[in-house]
Amino acid sequence: MEGSRFGTNAGYGIEIKPIEATVKILRDGMLLAQSDRAKIMYETRLSPQVYVPLEDVVVPLSEQTELKTFCPFKGTARYRDIQVDGAIIENGVWSYDDAMPESRGINGHIGFMPNANAEVDLGGAILDPVADGNISGPLVDWLMRGAAFETTPEDFFGALGKMMIKHGIAVSRMSAMIWSLHPLIAGKNYIWKRDEDEVTTFAPSYELYEHPAFQNSPLNHVSKGRGGVRQKLDLIEGEMPFPFLTELKEEGATDYVAMPLFFSNGQINVLTLTSDHKEGFTTANLGLIFEVSSVISRFFEVFTQKENAQSLLETYVGARTGARVLGGEIRRGDGDDIDAAIMFCDLRGSTRLEEELGRVAYIEVLNMFFETTSAIVNAHGGEVLKFIGDAVLAVFPDPDDGKDAGAEALQAAREIVQQLEAMQEQDASHCCECSIGISYGQVTYGNVGSKERLDFTVIGRPANIAARLGDYGKKVGHRIVVSERVARHETDCKPLGKVKLHNVKDDVVCFAVSADG
Repeated sequence: MEGSRFGTNAGYGIEIKPIEATVKILRDGMLLAQSDRAKIMYETRLSPQVYVPLEDVVVPLSEQTELKTFCPFKGTARYRDIQVDGAIIENGVWSYDDAMPESRGINGHIGFMPNANAEVDLGGAILDPVADGNISGPLVDWLMRGAAFETTPEDFFGALGKMMIKHGIAVSRMSAMIWSLHPLIAGKNYIWKRDEDEVTTFAPSYELYEHPAFQNSPLNHVSKGRGGVRQKLDLIEGEMPFPFLTELKEEGATDYVAMPLFFSNGQINVLTLTSDHKEGFTTANLGLIFEVSSVISRFFEVFTQKENAQSLLETYVGARTGARVLGGEIRRGDGDDIDAAIMFCDLRGSTRLEEELGRVAYIEVLNMFFETTSAIVNAHGGEVLKFIGDAVLAVFPDPDDGKDAGAEALQAAREIVQQLEAMQEQDASHCCECSIGISYGQVTYGNVGSKERLDFTVIGRPANIAARLGDYGKKVGHRIVVSERVARHETDCKPLGKVKLHNVKDDVVCFAVSADG
């Protein structure tokens, strides 16, 4: 297949031939280059490209610019500006100064970019006819038809590896580093190995960017837009451009490629391939992968967009609410009437804290308060619906097993107070005192708002009462105040009688609960 003249279904190929004539490169009649040693490169799906030796260029060229592009079977291209009649044509020419073995014939030769508006005079030489370069086969067929039925990125990546093997690509290991939009993790790293049944997934934190092993790695090199990497692993240890490649060589690898996977927003992810075949990857194999890389990118982009949406919804509205929104409850009025305990946990003395601590330190304390409260609420089957200023609104739906969520909400309240006290004892600067109100009853759990802006929340008398009980607790010096329905789960509580609460029509029977219960 390789070495053919790229006919239909012939696979990806490259062929370099000398041009038996004097070739001139012209721009508006002005001579840019003249050579008796020019070469023509035929490459699948591309127009034939003329290359001339650097020394045969007759117009001034700049030093190499910062621009780099990557081809897995030609190498990294470097660019130069052309100086013509006092004008600068930026990145008007390129060259491969350390071309891969299959393209070594153009090493150090110059190609002219389209923006140079160059005309080629072949001196009477006739180029070979260019055949259609369509590529097909099991891998392409699967990407077009079967891949869409893979439901997870792990399933897709595992099937992709198997299809590469079926197509005759000598890949022994493959990874994809896909950057994500997540508050805690930098992205997902999927690793497939030919001799293992499952794809391994790692989710590194943002500390990855500071780790020396990443900073001096092909992943960092490619994701920073510095071009791809192609490295035969027959070098001695001291000559390896990246330490990681030495590890691969010790495992029996012979060839390595890292190429960019571009998302539609310009994000640069990284696909890596390793071969343990004694000859490494062929031009046809790498050409095929390079050709379908944009399709692979789109599959990962779809998976990533879904994961990003889920993680962002969970981050901003909670796991249970996020799942409902993703499940289609997105219209105003969508929601259910549920029995639930509602907790309103308010930070005491926040205005004084901000004045005493300063804005930066106060925000650290506030984040600590939110993190502590959220973790305990989640541990007891509740969900934080929102942060309102310096307060937390949480819902504890009745579980399916028939238990009353009020008991879980009450225990969560105790633990919140206890944990905040313990943190203050360890560090006086962590001065977080709270006031908690808990009520129970039927609420509407769903979407309210304007047509353009919706809020997934709880609406109903219990939600209002919970907030007012928290305010009342501040006034009377109790940290946990609950309604009568919630108090039945506590044998040792202090009756506060019927209380008139702000914006609540009827008086509410409430109780103070000790955090030490």
